[in-house]
Amino acid sequence: MRRKRSLTVLLAVLAGLLGIVGLGPAAQAAGHAEPRAPLATGLHISNGRLLEGNGNDFIMRGVNHAHTWYPGETQSLADIKALGANTVRVVLSNGHRWTRNSPEDVAAIVAQCKANRLICVLEVHDTTGYGEESAAASLDQAADYWIGLKSVLTGEENYIIINIGNEPWGNTNPSGWTAPTTAAIQKLRNAGFQHTIMIDAPNWGQDWQNVMRDNAQAVYKADTTGNLIFSIHMYSVYDTAQEITDYLNAFVSARLPILIGEFGGPADQYGDPDENTMMAAAQQLKLGYLAWSWSGNTDPILDLTTGFDPNKLTDWGKRIFNGPNGIAETSREATVYGGGSGGDTQAPTTPGTPTASAVTATSATLTWPAATDNVGVTAYDVVRVSGGAETRVATSTGAGTTITGLTAATSYTFAVYARDAAGNRSARSATVGVTTQAGGGSGADCSVGYRVVGDWGSGFQGEISIRNTGSAVINGWTLGFSFANGQTVTNMWGGTPKQTGAAVTVTPASYTSTIPAGGSVTLGFTANKGSTNSAPTAFTLSGSACATG
Repeated sequence: MRRKRSLTVLLAVLAGLLGIVGLGPAAQAAGHAEPRAPLATGLHISNGRLLEGNGNDFIMRGVNHAHTWYPGETQSLADIKALGANTVRVVLSNGHRWTRNSPEDVAAIVAQCKANRLICVLEVHDTTGYGEESAAASLDQAADYWIGLKSVLTGEENYIIINIGNEPWGNTNPSGWTAPTTAAIQKLRNAGFQHTIMIDAPNWGQDWQNVMRDNAQAVYKADTTGNLIFSIHMYSVYDTAQEITDYLNAFVSARLPILIGEFGGPADQYGDPDENTMMAAAQQLKLGYLAWSWSGNTDPILDLTTGFDPNKLTDWGKRIFNGPNGIAETSREATVYGGGSGGDTQAPTTPGTPTASAVTATSATLTWPAATDNVGVTAYDVVRVSGGAETRVATSTGAGTTITGLTAATSYTFAVYARDAAGNRSARSATVGVTTQAGGGSGADCSVGYRVVGDWGSGFQGEISIRNTGSAVINGWTLGFSFANGQTVTNMWGGTPKQTGAAVTVTPASYTSTIPAGGSVTLGFTANKGSTNSAPTAFTLSGSACATG
């Protein structure tokens, strides 16, 4: 659940249009951070870098998991690890807004992170939007919660980072963020905490007024240990490469530690975040990133998986785990678990030759004889082979998976790699050829719902739901309909509209292009209208008529 407010993002976008974003000095974090000797032998900061106790550079590659709202989904930690992550940021509550996570529950989460060889970032979510969100907790209240957990956190400095509070200030007077942030850090240090502490930015985490960027040096110096890392959350405010690289480089140049503690990629009504630059810049600068979020969002476009199922990665999930600069490609396990030099260096054996079954126009099921490993195989990466190039298309925790989103009447070649927890990868298996069936994939097996969700006289907001009523996956589509009363679309999320007179055609966004059998996607839009606003009466999908309802 991405607990954001629409007005917040809209204000951020307007600020960007007015030139507020990025107007701070090029080197706002003036000067350089002063290195200090860490009090603990665990995770710590040195010269602007996050290091393990042995001095090994540790770069977080992981995702956020909404534990406090889904306490029964503890299998998710193992699934996140199996897909290659080395870190998970765990949503907790101090009881101010949601059900408090007890010391026993937090101790169990830490134990599960360790059992799954993950570094664990623990955060209090109740502080989200303080100063603008009336129900939010203060950072001082969050600090008290951590002090109450001291008995279960002490001694875990090698494995956990304490993120004091999520997005702990809204857009109202964001300059007020600095003093309570400093006070909360010092309160934890005075209580004896030696852990690396993570702090989130104001402006609902996005710092579009550069308050954290301007005050980072002063806040960092207020920590007597120097074991402090800044976290920026990048959503629709960060829709250009310049904004992203300018922000991150300001911290790197000042040798102040930073990571992208949350980010999203799918476009929404407020903008289109540039996740490709975020991930590429993080890789180039050797900075951590933690994608939002594993599953269970009220706004499901940000779900990495459908229904907490690791075998049902969304397009967003595929991008994060298997895409360029993604987790599977760049993540390295913490050496405290044996990853990296001096740990487990033995790769799994080569998986057996895959075989294909249940081939349709848009999907195929692959199975293969399992690989073995001296410690244990944690995942298999399925790749499409084309000439000398490979493209990762799926990751599975078992010796089989279903590949979806294929094109009808097309030949493919697939192969499999095995991977262990330390990131060692096997040799590639022998290949298998698959030719999909002709036909199918999109068209008549569809139903479209249309409704008006808001009206302000000269304009309105609408919603269109497209349901796949067939037995095959719809992979790529074009929606067609016509307005009857001169309505004109002004903005759309979930798809790209083109309008000629009354006729509207819509092509999908990346996260709505695939509609599983029995599944649906939802588009939203705003439009201008006159005094009459009749709903369209007919819809087509890729040229075939759909039912309405």
